[in-house]
Amino acid sequence: MALATSQTNISVEPQKGSYIFPLILVTSLFFLWGLAYGLLDVLNKHFQVLLNITKTRSTLLQAAYFGAYFSVALPAGLFMNKYGYKKGIITGLLLYTTGALLFFPSAEYENYNFFLLSLFILASGLTFLETAANPYITVLGKPETSEFRLNLSQSFNGVGAFIGPIIGANLFFAAGGEENLDTVKYVYLAIAAIVFFVALLFMRTPLPEIKEAELVDSKQQDIKPLFSHKHFVGAFIAQFFYVAAQVGIAALFINYCTETDKSIDNAKASYLLSISLMLFTAGRFAGTALMKVIAPNKLLTAYSIINIILCAVVVSGKGAFSVYSLMAVFFFESIMFPTIFALGVKNLGHNTKRGGSFIIMSIAGGAFMPYIMGMLSEKSTAQSYIVPLVCFVIVAWYGWKGYKSKS
Repeated sequence: MALATSQTNISVEPQKGSYIFPLILVTSLFFLWGLAYGLLDVLNKHFQVLLNITKTRSTLLQAAYFGAYFSVALPAGLFMNKYGYKKGIITGLLLYTTGALLFFPSAEYENYNFFLLSLFILASGLTFLETAANPYITVLGKPETSEFRLNLSQSFNGVGAFIGPIIGANLFFAAGGEENLDTVKYVYLAIAAIVFFVALLFMRTPLPEIKEAELVDSKQQDIKPLFSHKHFVGAFIAQFFYVAAQVGIAALFINYCTETDKSIDNAKASYLLSISLMLFTAGRFAGTALMKVIAPNKLLTAYSIINIILCAVVVSGKGAFSVYSLMAVFFFESIMFPTIFALGVKNLGHNTKRGGSFIIMSIAGGAFMPYIMGMLSEKSTAQSYIVPLVCFVIVAWYGWKGYKSKS
């Protein structure tokens, strides 16, 4: 999941040569963390079968993954402020490599707790990468084309996300894949090799030096404490519940499909998850276009209401129709993270960067709420989707009233 970044004034020391190769390298980071996220939700079901764990316990994967984002985001920012973004990226890639390599002994000993530790280390690396990638993309070329470059790079995040479930369908749930964890070992070993190769390329490739100058004039000063801005506090709450919904929906997706429609097996459900993530990517582009004619808060409210209705159908568990409704939820949730973020930091003045950091920290919702869904799913996976339904009610409230800020 790509995280939004707060606005800063960025200057670059001029360098000779083309930015094309550095741009390709930094864009590859978007693909790499999209791939990691796409594989995550397939592992839930795979581990339930092979490690004989409950659906509730399997959601600890999401807790480890998003818990890393919550706990490492601020240290990653401090590290890069001191040592620079290039070293931050290399550190992130090495952590990603280490976490992926640790999947091999985790699978060898079939130790779920070790898998959780491996995933936490891997996701810690992703946190470094997400913190650095957006600023780099904006400066690798002409300023007037920075938005195009950023949108283009973020599209590769979606590509990685939907390739992940395809890999799971063809390897984890293929013949022999459901009998042991060998495919998990070799998939993550291959990922580790690719990521380490990218790290070596970054070490050998000159990149522009980024200097951030946060120029705050008297008009930007704001004597109000950050948490006295109601629209910011509302965004923090709404983002927590949105991320909780997004992660929970995907975490139990395969379980839901196989239990609701008996004609769907694990492999087919993985393909359906891949299609759903493609819908998510398409929804982000469509939503961006719609925001040219519809106010962002109104579109956020409308999409939230649609997802409330879709989640009600999902909870009913009406066979294939409910599965398709669950897939449609991905399309309409696509714009929510960046829209909530943008509305939340509006009119914060010199508090904008700090406010943005807090809103990003609210990603912790993805670590806690899926576990609640997991507990409910032990009785009925369909009934557990009442949790994201409630989450979308809170997001709808924010788009309706909670977003309003006093400039």
